Amino acid sequence: MISTPSILSCCLLLAATLPASEPQTGVEGVITVGPVHGGPARIGVPDSRPLANATFIAQNEKGIATSFTTDDQGYFRLSLEPGHYTVSLKDKKGGIGHYGPFEADVVVGQMTKVDWRCDTGMR
Repeated sequence: MISTPSILSCCLLLAATLPASEPQTGVEGVITVGPVHGGPARIGVPDSRPLANATFIAQNEKGIATSFTTDDQGYFRLSLEPGHYTVSLKDKKGGIGHYGPFEADVVVGQMTKVDWRCDTGMR
């Protein structure tokens, strides 16, 4: 038979070994691109789409902090230290279109939510 103190000790030991849930700190959101069709906007036809599988870099005053890639729906979630960041498309070489830079301020214990739109330059 197991005594009550053994059960209590077991539960306390288990609770002590589980990681504490800490608030996330960083940036999350969706990046879209548009317009995706030339000419005038058409009723019922979306003029933007998620920017899928695109790699961006996040920089602060110290330089490049990290890079990340959007998913198939243009979504990303990025853990970052608190501070001010500039985010732009990695390896963008001139040409038409604007893919940042975007600005984000990260606060301790919060996920900064963003909805950034890139411009294809298509008209």
